[in-house]
Amino acid sequence: MEKWHAGLMTCRRQMLWSVTIRRNMSAAAPASSSSPTATSRFLLWLDQTFHDVEPLLNWNATLRKRLVRKKNLFYGYAQRNYGENIAAAYYILNLKGAFRFAGQTEWFRSGPRGRFSYDFMNYPATKIEEIDLSGTPINHNGLDNLVSQVHLRKLTLRGCPEVDGWFLSRLHVFSETLEELDISHCPKVTTGALSALTHLRMLRRLDISELGRVQNPGLVQILTEEMLPHCLVIGADYSHGLVSDDTTQQIESTPGHKTQPVATES
Repeated sequence: MEKWHAGLMTCRRQMLWSVTIRRNMSAAAPASSSSPTATSRFLLWLDQTFHDVEPLLNWNATLRKRLVRKKNLFYGYAQRNYGENIAAAYYILNLKGAFRFAGQTEWFRSGPRGRFSYDFMNYPATKIEEIDLSGTPINHNGLDNLVSQVHLRKLTLRGCPEVDGWFLSRLHVFSETLEELDISHCPKVTTGALSALTHLRMLRRLDISELGRVQNPGLVQILTEEMLPHCLVIGADYSHGLVSDDTTQQIESTPGHKTQPVATES
């Protein structure tokens, strides 16, 4: 019912917009003129250009969701025919990411146009140790392609737009191996989502800098360090988002400010 009402209101706005423009065109065009004026042509261009802009935006959002879902499909065929390690590597490269096999120094990565070498297929029995998926559309469904990598030590997710609380809660499968995690610049990561990292017992380095949806980043960093006492947490300064001593003195010196008396035991 709500969708039907919203669609009706949209059609109504478009009709009013079209009628208003055509009325203005009639008023702006002189009767003796054989060709439309600049004002009439401008109004006609507005009518033709922006009449269906809202459905176009909705279509664009739907198309993007379909693309993200397609990118994160489970690579079951590759697993059955080439093994879970090759399937995981193929998934990473298709996302334009990069990885390094355990015991190897060479990194496999996609080129600027998404092309990559298939030399990684020479290591079907080797697990992946480091993964860099910075800026890729990986989401919690795509993790199904990586859960088999039980030797994963480092995971970089810098600037991934689909990484959220659901994603972080699924990282528990790497609790015995993951030592470094970078989720900086991820727009969907919230303060509550960070609590899902408490199960990463082997984590030694965590980057949570520039998380747009995290308020009071200084306080959040302190709480994260308490949650992961053996981990180096990189992010904002401790003073970021906290009230400084100078600010407290200014508040206390403000006229009309009353300091609450501290109760003492008699």
